[in-house]
Amino acid sequence: MKIAALYDIHGNFPALKAVLDELETIQPDLIVIGGDIVSGPMPDQTLDCLLNLSKRINVEFIKGNGDREVVEASKGLELSHLSEQGRKTQQWVAGELTEKHLEFLSGLQNTMEIHVEDVGDVLFCHATPESDADIFTPLSSKERLETLFAHVEHPIVVCGHTHMQFRIELGKTSIINSGSVGMPFAKRPGAYWLLIDSNGIKFKHTQFDLERAAEDIRKSNFPTAEHFIKHNLLQIPNEKEAMILLEKTKP
Repeated sequence: MKIAALYDIHGNFPALKAVLDELETIQPDLIVIGGDIVSGPMPDQTLDCLLNLSKRINVEFIKGNGDREVVEASKGLELSHLSEQGRKTQQWVAGELTEKHLEFLSGLQNTMEIHVEDVGDVLFCHATPESDADIFTPLSSKERLETLFAHVEHPIVVCGHTHMQFRIELGKTSIINSGSVGMPFAKRPGAYWLLIDSNGIKFKHTQFDLERAAEDIRKSNFPTAEHFIKHNLLQIPNEKEAMILLEKTKP
């Protein structure tokens, strides 16, 4: 069984399309979409693409904090935990989606479990099994990790949320971050994801035409399109920079 895990697409439709084009060759049995699907420049195209794909092949979805916040924004909730720009972004995204889109996002599951032959039971979550917003990195203390994953008995947990690929061994559990398709923290731009099969778990990186993607994003009317292009597409933070920042922002 082959599983492709695609996390944190963040409305970056060109990046998603590049990964899906690569998967045409790999032919996975299942694609897991790990949350934070739409919060970015091309939300409707991104979600429509995945929904159409799910009519042809096996695609499973879990909910990310960004998806939850977009639904909350559509209901007029305050989202007081976000910055002013963060609230405006989620409100804009909500306005770009249809009622059917929002209903779909609202109904997504928080976790899912799949057995992979020769690998074991894999638990998929967005951030941690009990929260879509917990922050941890390879710099986090063992005590914090043990608290966040205290109730996990699975040999493998696949997560995202912090947008960087890493693997942490915690007792008998391997915690593996898929990285981000649409807003990665890494040494070079591109789309980052995971491939899981009987041979193990592989970190994957897909390159695509960044300048063409920038043109597409500029046409989207995304309020912060130029910032997204400059800081999340053409140039991106590396893992070390991101880890230091994330460790400062976690509770």
